[in-house]
Amino acid sequence: MPKVSVLIPAYNAMVYLPETVESVLRQTFTDFEVFIINDGSSDNIVEWVSQLVDPRVKLISQTNQGVPLARNAGIAHAQGEYIAFLDADDLWEPTMLEKQVRCLENNPAVGLVHTWMAVIDAEGQPTGRVMVSNAEGNVWKQLVVQNTVPSSSVMVRRCCFDTVGGFDPNLRNIDDWDMWIRIAARYPFAVLREPLMHYRLHLNNMTKNWQVVEEAFEIIIEKAFRCVPPELMFLKTQSYGHANIFLAWKAVQSGKRDYKKAIHFRQQAIAHFPRLRYSREYFRLSLAIAMLQLFGSDGYRRMLTLIYALRRRILSVI
Repeated sequence: MPKVSVLIPAYNAMVYLPETVESVLRQTFTDFEVFIINDGSSDNIVEWVSQLVDPRVKLISQTNQGVPLARNAGIAHAQGEYIAFLDADDLWEPTMLEKQVRCLENNPAVGLVHTWMAVIDAEGQPTGRVMVSNAEGNVWKQLVVQNTVPSSSVMVRRCCFDTVGGFDPNLRNIDDWDMWIRIAARYPFAVLREPLMHYRLHLNNMTKNWQVVEEAFEIIIEKAFRCVPPELMFLKTQSYGHANIFLAWKAVQSGKRDYKKAIHFRQQAIAHFPRLRYSREYFRLSLAIAMLQLFGSDGYRRMLTLIYALRRRILSVI
């Protein structure tokens, strides 16, 4: 049996999927299997997978049912002791699996290990931004307020799913956050403090249906606080505050660059959790909204390109 099962849900993802799979096959840790879950794609994914020569890569095809059920299908087929998740447009550093397996082997009580995340653009160039998380140990209180665990950075013990169940099929978005909250209620987390995963920022994953994402936030937050003792209910307003900051960023990053919607979500965030007004994330969001208002969508995009290039230059010097 392989030690690790890697699950990659894919829906019309052939633009980036070959590079994503290649980042898995370049791993220094080699005792793994890869399941690509074809979620009703209309591209040439079946033909492409059939031409791969590496027997560790397998295809599961199903009608389009969404990411939660695609992940559950992968879990049902997985034979590994550990299960790693990877979105079809993200990338791993070559030592990702090796370091995560070592962490779980050395810490038998830990149920989930994740890593920091570097952000790349659609062409795979670094933006210079690294998303840092310190979610380690008993992290339920921290995680229920804000998700700082990117799905493509996660490795989970298979036994965790036997305990908490699968991904919620009723969620059409951010189902990973719901799962991490449920795991955090039962198991400690570990974090590897280096960016071993690259999150690709492109138009398809920036453009979201606001109603779908907003509904998912409400479902997850209400579910998470359903049986919480009264002394922890204060975290609920904080959770809604951070959720609205997330939605505001999605409005800024969408194809429409909808700053008016972003302002609406920013106001909702402060209404729920006024202290967010003094956070670094609120400042960054307000700066982005101001840039959109001043320069328009094209000007904002050019400013981002300039900022990314400047960050890359600074990193190359460092």
